[in-house]
Amino acid sequence: MRTIRAYQDRGLLPKPERRGRSNVYRDTHLARLRQIADLLDRGYTLASIKELLEAWDAGRGLGGVLGLVAEVHGPWTDEEAARISRDELNERFGGLPDDDAVGEACELGVLERIPGRPDQFLVPSPQELAVAAELYAAGVPLAAITGHLRELRGQVEHIASRFLEFTTEHVFARYLGHVPPTDADAAEAATMVRRLRPLAQQTVDAELARAMRLFATRHLQRHLGTAGTPQPTGSSPVALPAGTVRAVQELVGADHVAEFVRAATERELQARTMNDLARRATR
Repeated sequence: MRTIRAYQDRGLLPKPERRGRSNVYRDTHLARLRQIADLLDRGYTLASIKELLEAWDAGRGLGGVLGLVAEVHGPWTDEEAARISRDELNERFGGLPDDDAVGEACELGVLERIPGRPDQFLVPSPQELAVAAELYAAGVPLAAITGHLRELRGQVEHIASRFLEFTTEHVFARYLGHVPPTDADAAEAATMVRRLRPLAQQTVDAELARAMRLFATRHLQRHLGTAGTPQPTGSSPVALPAGTVRAVQELVGADHVAEFVRAATERELQARTMNDLARRATR
């Protein structure tokens, strides 16, 4: 009741009809409360909600704005959340319970606790959890995995922020020039969100693949150096079998062994990238 009075004081909710000593609230009041609650859940402030509702009351319509809000607030990935039991979680990460690791995963949002089910967790991104499990199986400690995720998340959030600033400046500014936008502008902006939504991930995927190929090749070259090839300080080159080195020398000459290794490395990485893309296309 205190919340309702606060909304009335702010002009968000019409005053009830007075009958004798009683206040009578109608379906319109309930509908307005639902609109306010929905917008609050989506992160709008009471001040901005008041502007939207005043536009609604003035006959400018709120349907297009709510449609745009729903479009932006909707899922930005086709991945579906899943559930995992505590026993399954333990099995995937060493077989022993680790309450600290589970707590940190919940803090990061990799896991979400389910009220009343202490033995069950919601997994918003099964793919992210699968990556963590693969890294752990490869020998990466859980603390290192979560530390890397925290660092990566900050960098990805910066990329997302810059993409939104870029698209707002060049695409959405014309729809959001007045607040709230008209129904037609809001509907057109929602359509643009649907069109542009996959572009951020596609751009990041392409650039990440390019960067991984570039830096993985350089990294491998440093560690697959042959005798006589300068090595970075502190690196431990992997010695190629003597027979392989002799065969390469006979093929390209002793002066070109390192160059041949680099070219072979790049070719192998490119082949693996193409194979991976082909597998994705056939899924």
